[in-house]
Amino acid sequence: MIKKLLIANRGEIACRIIRTARRMNIATVAVYADADAKALHVASADEAVHIGASAATESYLVIDKIIAAAKATGADAIHPGYGFLSENADLPEACAKAGIAFVGPSAAAMRALGGKAAAKEIAIKAGVPVVPGYQGPKQDAKALAVEAKKIGYPVMIKAVAGGGGRGMRLVEKEADLAELLDSAKREAQSAFGNPDVLIEKVVVAPRHIEVQVFGDRHGNAVHLFERDCTLQRRNQKVIEEAPAPGMSDALRQKMCDAAVKLAKSVGYEGAGTVEFLVEGGSLAADAPWYFIEMNTRLQVEHPVTEEITGLDLVEWQLRVASGEKLPLAQKDIKMSGHAIEVRLCAEDPAKGFMPSVGKITLFDASRLKPDTRLETGVRQGDSVSPYYDSMIAKVIEHAADRPSALRHLARELDTFPIAGVRTNTGFLVNLLRHEGVMAGRMDTGLIARDMDSISDQRISRATLEKAAARLVRHGSIVTSKSSTLPSDPWSTPDAFVLGESKPRSMRFDISGETKPVAVRWNAGTSDSDEPYYPDAAIGDLAIAADTLPGDRHAIELIDNGAVAVFERGRQVVISRPTYDASDIDDDNGHGGNVRAPINGRVAKVFVAAGDTVEKGDRIAVVEAMKMEHVLHAGISGKIEKVSSAEGAQVTQGTVLVTIA
Repeated sequence: MIKKLLIANRGEIACRIIRTARRMNIATVAVYADADAKALHVASADEAVHIGASAATESYLVIDKIIAAAKATGADAIHPGYGFLSENADLPEACAKAGIAFVGPSAAAMRALGGKAAAKEIAIKAGVPVVPGYQGPKQDAKALAVEAKKIGYPVMIKAVAGGGGRGMRLVEKEADLAELLDSAKREAQSAFGNPDVLIEKVVVAPRHIEVQVFGDRHGNAVHLFERDCTLQRRNQKVIEEAPAPGMSDALRQKMCDAAVKLAKSVGYEGAGTVEFLVEGGSLAADAPWYFIEMNTRLQVEHPVTEEITGLDLVEWQLRVASGEKLPLAQKDIKMSGHAIEVRLCAEDPAKGFMPSVGKITLFDASRLKPDTRLETGVRQGDSVSPYYDSMIAKVIEHAADRPSALRHLARELDTFPIAGVRTNTGFLVNLLRHEGVMAGRMDTGLIARDMDSISDQRISRATLEKAAARLVRHGSIVTSKSSTLPSDPWSTPDAFVLGESKPRSMRFDISGETKPVAVRWNAGTSDSDEPYYPDAAIGDLAIAADTLPGDRHAIELIDNGAVAVFERGRQVVISRPTYDASDIDDDNGHGGNVRAPINGRVAKVFVAAGDTVEKGDRIAVVEAMKMEHVLHAGISGKIEKVSSAEGAQVTQGTVLVTIA
């Protein structure tokens, strides 16, 4: 058995692996970049090794540094987690040369199945149906344009390496191919170090189904049933569940048998996931289905498989990597109940899911019921950086049936308090309660079609007014140079009055918008702890919605003189407005300065000083949290100055280009 395990990853998956290793009496070593020096996975491991600067290309993606850290600490095995180096065949090769066990498949199996193009060829030879397309070696734009035309639009571009929707673009028409191909290749190079892509036919109204497989070095291979990963936004999974709702026994058997056959064809060892598309939204026995790729690693969504089988997949990985046989034969693997997982991300649905960075001022996991599973790599007080993926936690619910799992998970997320960064919690709650999701009528286009209703972030007026009153009651409003409150004692916001209390007009900052609030102090009852209490009436509130029957809410004081309000998973922060000279728009409303919308890296600059541009032209691309943000010209004119070069790290608001 492995004695000391180095985890070549970060965040929640590193914490997840550490937990199982500790239960198995295996010592653990964490690695960390500058941005993660105080991260939870570093604090959780028995040892930790610093491996470089914050950018993954200078730390987590450098194999030599990973191997050196393992040697320095005496680790006899390396677990890659998912993302980063988990599907880079150079890592298991380096481990073999260093005499270190790799927790995963061999380099040969990884190369055979880890690349989408090679995996499709193996599937074809094994008689597994695949999506029609081009997965050949020609990678120049002209050749790929010819292949796309042969397939027929619309087509899907996919990076041959990695996963998670990175390097993936839907091309609706021929005129869009060049730009989207360039973007996909650039993102693939950044995320996986490999810019190669394949092109496939677009499958109509698909369900995305994947099968968990496991193999050992003794020739055994089994499946652990399927997961449904249909609910996706921009080709990235949002909610996963097991088993797939509506899955017929016949189709399950065919897909699971094909997955095991594929794994056995290359002598696969360890955990892997075989992914399929089922056309038309139905999982009936006769539904058309296609193999699309295999992920040669543990998946983000593995907890739902663990919940329905009662197995620990990380333990299986460690046992297989230690040379043991699979713990169970196929006939002994059973499933029970239904499990659903949501991915909590630091992003703002109200602003096009822009990644949110900063300090987490509130993160109270104790609010979840004991049998709700939380996987996270953050704590209250930690900071979310722009360098890595935006996912900060996963919440998993297991119940006897799907309706119960949906209902319980939505209820737990209703008031789950996370503040300091924006999150997609409200979006997830809306999705869990979506009519089509609840009925199991889904395809991968559901979110895009109903985005407006699913991304609704409004909170009821009644709840916001309770929060404003609480802010007043707890004395969070103070007189300051930036406040509009008078400083004399007769005007302070407390309960002291001469004569009848009259409404007092104040102004509050409600999620970035300043709103008028009328506050009145009322006399309490004789047995009340508070002889006076405030009421607040908020005026001009465009973001408020009517209270819905049965709404649950939470109002939490946070450490910056504000309150955070949580209702139906949605978050609003209320505070006194502050004013800062840096808020002034030096563009004078003309849009001449093109600014970074977020902390990140300048991935591409399309212009040079002296160029002439039209309003709406592409100017630059800023990459943060593995997402690209394309910036456009706000006015027509001439490029006066390019202030940031490609590859530069910039902060939010930095002027990248000036247009005269």
